[in-house]
Amino acid sequence: MKKILCGLGWIAMMLPAKAQLISLNDKELIVMRKTIHIDANDSSCYNKVFEPYLTAAKQALSQSPNPIKEILSQGLLEGDPKKTASLKAVEDAYKAYALAIVYKYNSNNNYLNKATEYLLAWAKTNMATGDPINETKLEDMVTAYDLVRNNIQLTNRVIIDKWMQSIADAEVNSDSAKPGKGTAINNWNSHRIKMITLITYTLHNHQYDSLITNELEKQLAVNLNPDGTTHDLLERDAFHYHIYDLEPLLTTCIAIYRATGKNYFTFKTANGASIKKSVDYMIPYMTGEKTHPEFANSKVSFDQKRAKNNEKGYIPGTLFNPQNGLQVFALASFFDESYLSVIARVASDGSKFFNWRMAINDFTGNSK
Repeated sequence: MKKILCGLGWIAMMLPAKAQLISLNDKELIVMRKTIHIDANDSSCYNKVFEPYLTAAKQALSQSPNPIKEILSQGLLEGDPKKTASLKAVEDAYKAYALAIVYKYNSNNNYLNKATEYLLAWAKTNMATGDPINETKLEDMVTAYDLVRNNIQLTNRVIIDKWMQSIADAEVNSDSAKPGKGTAINNWNSHRIKMITLITYTLHNHQYDSLITNELEKQLAVNLNPDGTTHDLLERDAFHYHIYDLEPLLTTCIAIYRATGKNYFTFKTANGASIKKSVDYMIPYMTGEKTHPEFANSKVSFDQKRAKNNEKGYIPGTLFNPQNGLQVFALASFFDESYLSVIARVASDGSKFFNWRMAINDFTGNSK
């Protein structure tokens, strides 16, 4: 027993508590607690966007984790039993995040214990595959762990660390990123870089620090165009995929900024492309000055298969809905608050659009 305890003590020294980089750190959590007041008579915008997490966390307390060995979604049509089972299983990621953020709000250990239960269940069941489109669905799980990692018992922490590290390792060596493959330059690679980044900064092991910035700079150079378009927008003829590129890239940039202070939002590639230009390119389509028929000239056969399967949003010619771009501008407003005016113009009911990402921007000071 003494040998085991000594061994754990050594591991503890190797795994010191570190500040959260991809979620909210201790100072920012204090701001969150002061800002949010759960009260039946308080209908502030902050309460409204926090309440769904509180509801989900309370429900999760009486539910059991539903981990799956392998997430299977990309390349499968809606209604495929494997995809249906996987999408149902990864709902656990949202539940884990809800439990973690509510624990950080009220310090109730019941939420911490349940969040740990969810994380452990997945760590003991799920196997890394290196498929970025499947594994990007675990983003909330990683962010949940970033929130509570310092509060989890060491023995459990080692198990979860090992699982998350295996995902990062698999993504680093993913077949999808091999030179010459279309997935090495399209949205797949954006999601791959995001997952490597989030896990690396959650675990604080610095193993992939230089790889992250190198991979990101390469991706920006091949995926973004100087006129603000993306490789995916031109290939799929759909803002759906322009967004699917920008969201992971923006999430990655926020994490890097918080970890290093390096601003990749305005970073320009050798040919003058930047994430900012690609966000700005969307503005007239968000405000209604321009419209875009989605997937009208997609070069990808899977898009036609989804259209034949009558999947919502994939029917060629369906006009881009600006509501679908709001998360991009919420993320971008972390770097530039002027995008809030675009968000305000998109709100269809005349009310102020406000989501959890925008609340987090406020909690973190939004001083870039």
